[in-house]
Amino acid sequence: MTAVELSASVAGAAYIVAALLFIMSLSGLSRHESSKAGVTYGIFGMAIALAATIWATVQDAWGQPQAALGLTLLVVAMVIGATIGLWRARKVEMTGMPELIALLHSFVGLAAVLVGWNGHLHSPGLEGALADIHHAEVFIGIFIGGVTFTGSIVAFLKLSARISSQPLVLPGKNILNLGAIVVFLGLTVWFVIDQQLWLLVAVTVLSFLLGWHLVASIGGGDMPVVVSMLNSYSGWAAAAAGFLLNNDLLIVTGALVGSSGAFLSYIMCKAMNRSFLSVIAGGFGIEAPKGDDVDHGEHREIDAESAADMLANATSVVITPGYGMAVAQAQYPVAELTQKLRDRGVDVRFGIHPVAGRLPGHMNVLLAEAKVPYDIVLEMDEINDELAETDVVLVIGANDTVNPAAAEDPGSPIAGMPVLRVWEAKNVIVFKRSMASGYAGVQNPLFFRENAQMLFGDAKERVDDILTALHATAPTH
Repeated sequence: MTAVELSASVAGAAYIVAALLFIMSLSGLSRHESSKAGVTYGIFGMAIALAATIWATVQDAWGQPQAALGLTLLVVAMVIGATIGLWRARKVEMTGMPELIALLHSFVGLAAVLVGWNGHLHSPGLEGALADIHHAEVFIGIFIGGVTFTGSIVAFLKLSARISSQPLVLPGKNILNLGAIVVFLGLTVWFVIDQQLWLLVAVTVLSFLLGWHLVASIGGGDMPVVVSMLNSYSGWAAAAAGFLLNNDLLIVTGALVGSSGAFLSYIMCKAMNRSFLSVIAGGFGIEAPKGDDVDHGEHREIDAESAADMLANATSVVITPGYGMAVAQAQYPVAELTQKLRDRGVDVRFGIHPVAGRLPGHMNVLLAEAKVPYDIVLEMDEINDELAETDVVLVIGANDTVNPAAAEDPGSPIAGMPVLRVWEAKNVIVFKRSMASGYAGVQNPLFFRENAQMLFGDAKERVDDILTALHATAPTH
Protein backbone atom coordinates (compact mmCIF):
# COMPACT_ATOMS: atom_id res chain seq x y z
CA MET A 1 0.00 0.00 0.00
CA THR A 2 1.42 3.37 -1.02
CA ALA A 3 1.62 6.36 1.31
CA VAL A 4 -1.23 8.07 -0.57
CA GLU A 5 -3.47 5.00 -0.27
CA LEU A 6 -2.63 4.67 3.42
CA SER A 7 -3.45 8.35 3.96
CA ALA A 8 -6.81 7.96 2.23
CA SER A 9 -7.64 4.83 4.23
CA VAL A 10 -6.81 6.42 7.58
CA ALA A 11 -8.74 9.58 6.73
CA GLY A 12 -11.73 7.53 5.56
CA ALA A 13 -11.78 5.52 8.77
CA ALA A 14 -11.52 8.69 10.85
CA TYR A 15 -14.39 10.23 8.89
CA ILE A 16 -16.59 7.21 9.60
CA VAL A 17 -15.89 7.51 13.33
CA ALA A 18 -16.60 11.25 13.20
CA ALA A 19 -19.87 10.67 11.34
CA LEU A 20 -20.99 8.14 13.96
CA LEU A 21 -20.16 10.61 16.72
CA PHE A 22 -22.22 13.29 14.95
CA ILE A 23 -25.19 10.91 14.78
CA MET A 24 -24.78 10.17 18.50
CA SER A 25 -24.57 13.92 19.12
CA LEU A 26 -27.91 14.54 17.39
CA SER A 27 -29.47 11.70 19.35
CA GLY A 28 -28.16 13.06 22.65
CA LEU A 29 -29.35 16.60 21.93
CA SER A 30 -32.92 15.36 21.50
CA ARG A 31 -33.37 15.01 25.31
CA HIS A 32 -32.51 17.30 28.22
CA GLU A 33 -30.98 14.50 30.25
CA SER A 34 -28.50 13.51 27.52
CA SER A 35 -27.85 16.94 25.97
CA LYS A 36 -24.44 17.41 27.62
CA ALA A 37 -23.30 14.03 26.34
CA GLY A 38 -24.60 15.00 22.91
CA VAL A 39 -22.49 18.15 22.88
CA THR A 40 -19.44 16.14 23.98
CA TYR A 41 -19.93 13.62 21.15
CA GLY A 42 -20.14 16.48 18.68
CA ILE A 43 -16.95 18.08 19.97
CA PHE A 44 -15.00 14.84 19.73
CA GLY A 45 -16.41 14.14 16.27
CA MET A 46 -15.34 17.54 14.98
CA ALA A 47 -11.89 17.20 16.60
CA ILE A 48 -11.37 13.84 14.85
CA ALA A 49 -12.60 15.27 11.54
CA LEU A 50 -10.21 18.23 11.76
CA ALA A 51 -7.27 16.05 12.78
CA ALA A 52 -7.92 13.62 9.91
CA THR A 53 -8.22 16.47 7.41
CA ILE A 54 -4.97 18.05 8.58
CA TRP A 55 -3.14 14.72 8.49
CA ALA A 56 -4.43 13.86 5.01
CA THR A 57 -3.50 17.32 3.74
CA VAL A 58 0.02 17.02 5.11
CA GLN A 59 0.46 13.56 3.56
CA ASP A 60 -0.85 14.64 0.16
CA ALA A 61 1.14 17.86 0.05
CA TRP A 62 4.42 16.51 1.42
CA GLY A 63 7.20 17.01 -1.06
CA GLN A 64 5.12 19.22 -3.38
CA PRO A 65 6.53 22.62 -4.45
CA GLN A 66 3.66 24.60 -2.89
CA ALA A 67 3.24 22.39 0.19
CA ALA A 68 4.54 25.03 2.59
CA LEU A 69 2.13 27.66 1.28
CA GLY A 70 -0.87 25.31 1.45
CA LEU A 71 -0.13 24.14 4.97
CA THR A 72 0.50 27.71 6.11
CA LEU A 73 -2.87 28.84 4.74
CA LEU A 74 -4.54 25.86 6.44
CA VAL A 75 -3.02 26.71 9.82
CA VAL A 76 -3.81 30.42 9.47
CA ALA A 77 -7.44 29.68 8.56
CA MET A 78 -7.83 27.34 11.54
CA VAL A 79 -6.28 29.83 13.96
CA ILE A 80 -8.51 32.65 12.72
CA GLY A 81 -11.62 30.47 12.84
CA ALA A 82 -10.82 29.07 16.29
CA THR A 83 -10.08 32.54 17.67
CA ILE A 84 -13.34 34.00 16.40
CA GLY A 85 -15.29 30.93 17.52
CA LEU A 86 -13.89 30.95 21.05
CA TRP A 87 -14.35 34.71 21.36
CA ARG A 88 -18.00 34.61 20.26
CA ALA A 89 -18.79 31.50 22.32
CA ARG A 90 -17.43 33.09 25.49
CA LYS A 91 -19.07 36.45 24.86
CA VAL A 92 -22.52 35.50 23.59
CA GLU A 93 -25.42 35.34 26.02
CA MET A 94 -28.37 32.98 25.65
CA THR A 95 -30.45 35.86 24.31
CA GLY A 96 -27.96 36.25 21.49
CA MET A 97 -27.92 32.60 20.46
CA PRO A 98 -30.58 32.87 17.71
CA GLU A 99 -28.75 35.61 15.82
CA LEU A 100 -25.36 33.95 16.40
CA ILE A 101 -26.67 30.71 14.90
CA ALA A 102 -28.06 32.63 11.93
CA LEU A 103 -24.70 34.33 11.42
CA LEU A 104 -22.83 31.01 11.57
CA HIS A 105 -25.17 29.62 8.91
CA SER A 106 -24.10 32.48 6.64
CA PHE A 107 -20.47 31.31 6.88
CA VAL A 108 -21.47 27.83 5.73
CA GLY A 109 -23.36 29.30 2.79
CA LEU A 110 -20.46 31.53 1.75
CA ALA A 111 -18.07 28.58 2.03
CA ALA A 112 -20.30 26.57 -0.33
CA VAL A 113 -20.25 29.44 -2.84
CA LEU A 114 -16.44 29.63 -2.71
CA VAL A 115 -16.09 25.85 -3.03
CA GLY A 116 -18.39 25.94 -6.05
CA TRP A 117 -16.36 28.63 -7.76
CA ASN A 118 -13.16 26.73 -6.97
CA GLY A 119 -14.72 23.57 -8.41
CA HIS A 120 -15.23 25.36 -11.71
CA LEU A 121 -11.94 27.27 -11.88
CA HIS A 122 -9.97 24.10 -11.02
CA SER A 123 -12.02 21.56 -12.93
CA PRO A 124 -10.87 17.93 -12.46
CA GLY A 125 -10.92 17.39 -16.24
CA LEU A 126 -13.81 14.95 -16.41
CA GLU A 127 -15.50 13.98 -19.66
CA GLY A 128 -18.94 12.91 -20.79
CA ALA A 129 -21.71 12.33 -18.24
CA LEU A 130 -19.32 12.71 -15.30
CA ALA A 131 -18.40 16.19 -16.50
CA ASP A 132 -22.09 17.14 -16.81
CA ILE A 133 -22.73 15.92 -13.26
CA HIS A 134 -19.78 17.93 -11.99
CA HIS A 135 -20.98 21.11 -13.70
CA ALA A 136 -24.47 20.62 -12.25
CA GLU A 137 -22.97 20.11 -8.78
CA VAL A 138 -21.01 23.35 -9.11
CA PHE A 139 -24.06 25.33 -10.18
CA ILE A 140 -26.46 23.87 -7.62
CA GLY A 141 -23.91 24.19 -4.80
CA ILE A 142 -23.35 27.88 -5.56
CA PHE A 143 -27.11 28.51 -5.68
CA ILE A 144 -27.86 26.76 -2.35
CA GLY A 145 -24.88 28.42 -0.70
CA GLY A 146 -25.82 31.88 -1.95
CA VAL A 147 -29.41 31.60 -0.73
CA THR A 148 -28.14 30.40 2.65
CA PHE A 149 -25.56 33.19 2.86
CA THR A 150 -27.75 36.25 2.33
CA GLY A 151 -30.83 34.67 3.91
CA SER A 152 -28.86 34.02 7.09
CA ILE A 153 -27.53 37.58 7.14
CA VAL A 154 -31.06 38.99 6.90
CA ALA A 155 -32.17 36.61 9.69
CA PHE A 156 -29.25 37.82 11.83
CA LEU A 157 -30.18 41.46 11.21
CA LYS A 158 -33.83 40.83 12.08
CA LEU A 159 -33.15 38.77 15.19
CA SER A 160 -30.64 41.31 16.49
CA ALA A 161 -33.13 44.16 15.82
CA ARG A 162 -30.77 45.86 13.37
CA ILE A 163 -33.59 45.94 10.83
CA SER A 164 -37.37 45.76 11.24
CA SER A 165 -38.91 42.37 11.95
CA GLN A 166 -41.89 43.26 9.76
CA PRO A 167 -42.21 41.23 6.54
CA LEU A 168 -41.13 42.92 3.32
CA VAL A 169 -44.01 42.78 0.85
CA LEU A 170 -42.90 43.76 -2.64
CA PRO A 171 -45.45 43.88 -5.51
CA GLY A 172 -45.67 40.38 -6.97
CA LYS A 173 -43.28 38.97 -4.35
CA ASN A 174 -44.49 35.40 -4.91
CA ILE A 175 -43.95 35.71 -8.65
CA LEU A 176 -40.45 37.04 -7.97
CA ASN A 177 -39.58 33.99 -5.85
CA LEU A 178 -41.03 31.46 -8.28
CA GLY A 179 -39.50 33.30 -11.23
CA ALA A 180 -36.07 33.13 -9.60
CA ILE A 181 -36.40 29.34 -9.23
CA VAL A 182 -37.43 28.98 -12.89
CA VAL A 183 -34.51 31.15 -14.02
CA PHE A 184 -32.13 29.09 -11.88
CA LEU A 185 -33.32 25.82 -13.47
CA GLY A 186 -32.90 27.29 -16.94
CA LEU A 187 -29.42 28.61 -16.17
CA THR A 188 -28.42 25.21 -14.73
CA VAL A 189 -29.28 23.45 -17.99
CA TRP A 190 -27.46 26.16 -19.95
CA PHE A 191 -24.33 25.85 -17.78
CA VAL A 192 -24.22 22.06 -18.13
CA ILE A 193 -24.27 22.51 -21.92
CA ASP A 194 -21.93 25.51 -22.10
CA GLN A 195 -19.73 26.47 -19.13
CA GLN A 196 -19.65 30.23 -19.57
CA LEU A 197 -18.16 32.17 -16.66
CA TRP A 198 -20.91 34.80 -16.79
CA LEU A 199 -23.45 32.11 -15.96
CA LEU A 200 -21.69 31.49 -12.63
CA VAL A 201 -21.73 35.22 -11.94
CA ALA A 202 -25.44 35.33 -12.82
CA VAL A 203 -26.41 32.41 -10.54
CA THR A 204 -24.33 33.84 -7.68
CA VAL A 205 -26.08 37.20 -7.91
CA LEU A 206 -29.48 35.51 -8.36
CA SER A 207 -28.96 33.32 -5.29
CA PHE A 208 -27.86 36.29 -3.18
CA LEU A 209 -30.96 38.27 -4.16
CA LEU A 210 -33.32 35.34 -3.67
CA GLY A 211 -31.90 34.51 -0.23
CA TRP A 212 -32.29 38.13 0.85
CA HIS A 213 -35.86 38.37 -0.44
CA LEU A 214 -36.99 35.00 0.92
CA VAL A 215 -36.12 35.85 4.52
CA ALA A 216 -36.96 39.55 4.31
CA SER A 217 -40.49 38.52 3.26
CA ILE A 218 -41.02 36.52 6.46
CA GLY A 219 -42.39 38.31 9.53
CA GLY A 220 -40.91 38.26 13.03
CA GLY A 221 -43.51 35.82 14.34
CA ASP A 222 -42.15 33.12 12.03
CA MET A 223 -38.45 33.85 12.51
CA PRO A 224 -37.82 30.83 14.80
CA VAL A 225 -38.94 28.63 11.90
CA VAL A 226 -36.60 30.56 9.61
CA VAL A 227 -33.61 29.84 11.87
CA SER A 228 -34.23 26.09 11.72
CA MET A 229 -34.96 26.35 7.99
CA LEU A 230 -31.62 28.09 7.39
CA ASN A 231 -30.00 25.37 9.49
CA SER A 232 -31.37 22.91 6.95
CA TYR A 233 -30.14 25.02 4.03
CA SER A 234 -26.65 25.20 5.52
CA GLY A 235 -26.62 21.40 5.78
CA TRP A 236 -27.50 20.94 2.13
CA ALA A 237 -24.92 23.58 1.21
CA ALA A 238 -22.29 21.59 3.14
CA ALA A 239 -23.39 18.38 1.40
CA ALA A 240 -23.06 20.10 -1.99
CA ALA A 241 -19.54 21.21 -1.04
CA GLY A 242 -18.79 17.62 0.00
CA PHE A 243 -19.67 16.33 -3.46
CA LEU A 244 -17.41 18.91 -5.08
CA LEU A 245 -14.53 18.17 -2.72
CA ASN A 246 -15.13 14.40 -2.83
CA ASN A 247 -15.36 14.46 0.96
CA ASP A 248 -17.62 11.75 2.38
CA LEU A 249 -17.77 13.31 5.84
CA LEU A 250 -19.08 16.62 4.49
CA ILE A 251 -21.73 14.76 2.52
CA VAL A 252 -22.88 12.70 5.52
CA THR A 253 -22.74 15.61 7.96
CA GLY A 254 -24.49 17.96 5.55
CA ALA A 255 -27.25 15.42 4.96
CA LEU A 256 -27.69 14.97 8.74
CA VAL A 257 -27.93 18.70 9.36
CA GLY A 258 -30.08 19.31 6.30
CA SER A 259 -32.63 16.58 7.03
CA SER A 260 -32.83 17.25 10.78
CA GLY A 261 -33.23 21.00 10.16
CA ALA A 262 -36.00 20.37 7.63
CA PHE A 263 -37.78 18.02 10.03
CA LEU A 264 -37.51 20.52 12.90
CA SER A 265 -38.89 23.27 10.64
CA TYR A 266 -41.82 21.04 9.72
CA ILE A 267 -42.55 20.25 13.38
CA MET A 268 -42.43 23.93 14.30
CA CYS A 269 -44.72 24.89 11.42
CA LYS A 270 -47.22 22.31 12.65
CA ALA A 271 -46.95 23.70 16.19
CA MET A 272 -47.55 27.25 14.92
CA ASN A 273 -50.31 26.26 12.47
CA ARG A 274 -48.20 27.52 9.59
CA SER A 275 -47.81 26.01 6.15
CA PHE A 276 -44.31 24.55 5.81
CA LEU A 277 -44.18 25.30 2.09
CA SER A 278 -45.43 28.87 2.54
CA VAL A 279 -42.75 29.67 5.13
CA ILE A 280 -39.83 28.22 3.18
CA ALA A 281 -41.15 29.98 0.07
CA GLY A 282 -40.71 33.33 1.78
CA GLY A 283 -44.09 33.86 3.38
CA PHE A 284 -46.00 32.78 0.28
CA GLY A 285 -49.56 34.04 0.55
CA ILE A 286 -48.92 36.16 3.65
CA GLU A 287 -50.28 39.65 3.30
CA ALA A 288 -48.80 42.81 4.76
CA PRO A 289 -49.88 43.40 8.36
CA LYS A 290 -52.51 46.06 8.87
CA GLY A 291 -52.02 48.86 11.33
CA ASP A 292 -53.50 48.31 14.76
CA ASP A 293 -55.75 51.28 15.43
CA VAL A 294 -58.16 49.44 17.74
CA ASP A 295 -58.90 51.10 21.09
CA HIS A 296 -58.36 48.29 23.60
CA GLY A 297 -59.16 50.47 26.61
CA GLU A 298 -57.00 51.10 29.66
CA HIS A 299 -54.56 48.70 31.25
CA ARG A 300 -54.25 48.11 35.00
CA GLU A 301 -51.03 48.03 36.99
CA ILE A 302 -49.94 46.06 40.04
CA ASP A 303 -46.97 46.40 42.37
CA ALA A 304 -44.63 43.66 43.62
CA GLU A 305 -46.19 43.57 47.10
CA SER A 306 -49.70 43.00 45.73
CA ALA A 307 -48.37 40.39 43.30
CA ALA A 308 -46.65 38.57 46.18
CA ASP A 309 -49.88 38.60 48.19
CA MET A 310 -51.82 37.20 45.22
CA LEU A 311 -49.25 34.40 44.75
CA ALA A 312 -49.17 33.59 48.46
CA ASN A 313 -52.94 33.06 48.46
CA ALA A 314 -53.02 31.05 45.24
CA THR A 315 -53.45 27.31 45.01
CA SER A 316 -52.08 26.92 41.47
CA VAL A 317 -49.63 29.10 39.52
CA VAL A 318 -48.42 28.77 35.95
CA ILE A 319 -45.37 30.69 34.70
CA THR A 320 -45.08 31.38 30.96
CA PRO A 321 -41.60 32.73 30.15
CA GLY A 322 -40.48 34.50 26.99
CA TYR A 323 -37.65 36.43 25.42
CA GLY A 324 -37.92 39.18 28.05
CA MET A 325 -37.01 36.72 30.80
CA ALA A 326 -33.92 35.73 28.85
CA VAL A 327 -32.89 39.36 28.27
CA ALA A 328 -33.24 40.17 31.97
CA GLN A 329 -31.46 36.94 33.03
CA ALA A 330 -34.41 36.40 35.36
CA GLN A 331 -34.39 32.60 35.22
CA TYR A 332 -32.49 32.28 38.52
CA PRO A 333 -34.85 34.40 40.67
CA VAL A 334 -37.77 32.76 38.84
CA ALA A 335 -36.41 29.37 39.90
CA GLU A 336 -36.07 30.64 43.48
CA LEU A 337 -39.62 32.01 43.38
CA THR A 338 -40.83 28.64 42.12
CA GLN A 339 -39.17 26.84 45.01
CA LYS A 340 -40.52 29.32 47.58
CA LEU A 341 -44.07 28.88 46.32
CA ARG A 342 -43.79 25.09 46.19
CA ASP A 343 -42.47 25.08 49.75
CA ARG A 344 -45.69 26.90 50.69
CA GLY A 345 -47.81 24.21 49.05
CA VAL A 346 -48.56 26.11 45.82
CA ASP A 347 -48.76 23.98 42.68
CA VAL A 348 -46.32 25.73 40.33
CA ARG A 349 -45.78 24.72 36.73
CA PHE A 350 -44.30 26.26 33.59
CA GLY A 351 -46.00 26.55 30.22
CA ILE A 352 -43.55 26.66 27.31
CA HIS A 353 -44.56 27.76 23.83
CA PRO A 354 -42.68 25.94 21.01
CA VAL A 355 -41.06 29.16 19.77
CA ALA A 356 -40.73 31.13 23.02
CA GLY A 357 -37.48 33.07 22.98
CA ARG A 358 -37.07 33.09 19.17
CA LEU A 359 -35.38 29.73 19.17
CA PRO A 360 -36.73 26.19 19.68
CA GLY A 361 -36.00 25.03 23.23
CA HIS A 362 -34.62 28.42 24.29
CA MET A 363 -36.74 28.63 27.45
CA ASN A 364 -36.17 24.98 28.32
CA VAL A 365 -32.40 25.55 28.30
CA LEU A 366 -32.64 28.64 30.50
CA LEU A 367 -34.87 26.89 33.05
CA ALA A 368 -32.66 23.80 33.10
CA GLU A 369 -29.68 26.11 33.65
CA ALA A 370 -31.46 27.52 36.72
CA LYS A 371 -32.17 23.96 38.04
CA VAL A 372 -35.95 24.11 37.55
CA PRO A 373 -37.24 20.49 37.76
CA TYR A 374 -37.97 18.98 34.35
CA ASP A 375 -41.26 17.48 35.48
CA ILE A 376 -42.96 20.85 36.07
CA VAL A 377 -41.88 22.31 32.71
CA LEU A 378 -44.74 21.48 30.35
CA GLU A 379 -45.26 22.09 26.65
CA MET A 380 -48.10 24.29 25.40
CA ASP A 381 -50.37 21.38 24.49
CA GLU A 382 -49.90 19.84 27.94
CA ILE A 383 -50.81 22.98 29.91
CA ASN A 384 -53.32 24.88 27.77
CA ASP A 385 -56.45 23.02 28.84
CA GLU A 386 -55.58 23.52 32.52
CA LEU A 387 -55.08 27.29 32.40
CA ALA A 388 -58.78 27.95 32.97
CA GLU A 389 -58.45 26.26 36.39
CA THR A 390 -55.31 28.20 37.33
CA ASP A 391 -55.41 30.92 40.01
CA VAL A 392 -52.51 33.03 38.76
CA VAL A 393 -50.49 33.06 35.55
CA LEU A 394 -47.20 34.95 35.50
CA VAL A 395 -46.31 36.08 31.98
CA ILE A 396 -42.62 36.89 32.27
CA GLY A 397 -41.32 38.60 29.16
CA ALA A 398 -43.65 36.78 26.75
CA ASN A 399 -45.83 38.65 24.28
CA ASP A 400 -46.77 37.14 20.93
CA THR A 401 -46.95 33.61 22.39
CA VAL A 402 -49.78 34.67 24.77
CA ASN A 403 -51.61 37.02 22.41
CA PRO A 404 -55.36 36.30 22.21
CA ALA A 405 -55.49 38.03 18.82
CA ALA A 406 -53.97 34.86 17.32
CA ALA A 407 -57.11 32.96 18.34
CA GLU A 408 -59.73 35.70 18.11
CA ASP A 409 -58.74 38.10 15.32
CA PRO A 410 -58.71 36.55 11.81
CA GLY A 411 -57.12 39.73 10.45
CA SER A 412 -54.11 39.63 12.76
CA PRO A 413 -50.68 38.87 11.23
CA ILE A 414 -50.34 36.04 13.77
CA ALA A 415 -53.88 34.71 13.23
CA GLY A 416 -54.06 30.93 13.53
CA MET A 417 -50.82 30.60 15.47
CA PRO A 418 -51.47 28.43 18.55
CA VAL A 419 -50.79 30.40 21.72
CA LEU A 420 -50.89 29.82 25.46
CA ARG A 421 -54.45 30.73 26.49
CA VAL A 422 -53.34 32.54 29.64
CA TRP A 423 -56.32 34.93 29.50
CA GLU A 424 -58.56 32.05 30.63
CA ALA A 425 -56.92 31.99 34.08
CA LYS A 426 -58.49 33.74 37.08
CA ASN A 427 -55.65 36.28 37.30
CA VAL A 428 -52.80 37.21 34.96
CA ILE A 429 -49.74 39.25 35.91
CA VAL A 430 -47.72 40.44 32.92
CA PHE A 431 -44.05 41.39 33.46
CA LYS A 432 -43.00 43.94 30.85
CA ARG A 433 -40.79 46.98 30.55
CA SER A 434 -43.45 48.95 28.66
CA MET A 435 -46.67 48.62 26.68
CA ALA A 436 -44.72 48.18 23.43
CA SER A 437 -45.84 45.49 21.00
CA GLY A 438 -44.00 42.19 20.68
CA TYR A 439 -41.44 40.99 18.16
CA ALA A 440 -44.14 40.41 15.52
CA GLY A 441 -45.15 44.08 15.85
CA VAL A 442 -48.69 43.25 17.01
CA GLN A 443 -50.46 44.83 19.98
CA ASN A 444 -51.58 42.38 22.65
CA PRO A 445 -55.21 42.70 23.83
CA LEU A 446 -54.30 40.58 26.86
CA PHE A 447 -52.81 43.65 28.53
CA PHE A 448 -56.26 45.28 28.65
CA ARG A 449 -58.30 42.31 29.93
CA GLU A 450 -60.12 42.73 33.24
CA ASN A 451 -58.26 39.79 34.81
CA ALA A 452 -54.82 41.03 33.67
CA GLN A 453 -52.51 43.44 35.45
CA MET A 454 -49.16 44.86 34.34
CA LEU A 455 -46.01 44.76 36.47
CA PHE A 456 -43.60 47.13 34.74
CA GLY A 457 -39.82 47.12 34.99
CA ASP A 458 -36.88 44.76 34.61
CA ALA A 459 -38.15 41.19 35.04
CA LYS A 460 -35.27 40.13 37.30
CA GLU A 461 -35.70 43.14 39.59
CA ARG A 462 -39.48 42.68 39.81
CA VAL A 463 -39.16 38.97 40.66
CA ASP A 464 -36.57 39.85 43.32
CA ASP A 465 -39.05 42.39 44.74
CA ILE A 466 -41.75 39.70 44.88
CA LEU A 467 -39.34 37.35 46.67
CA THR A 468 -38.58 40.06 49.22
CA ALA A 469 -42.29 40.65 49.79
CA LEU A 470 -42.94 36.91 50.10
CA HIS A 471 -40.37 36.62 52.90
CA ALA A 472 -42.52 39.06 54.89
CA THR A 473 -45.74 37.18 54.12
CA ALA A 474 -46.81 34.32 56.34
CA PRO A 475 -47.62 31.06 54.53
CA THR A 476 -51.36 30.45 54.05
CA HIS A 477 -51.21 26.78 52.94
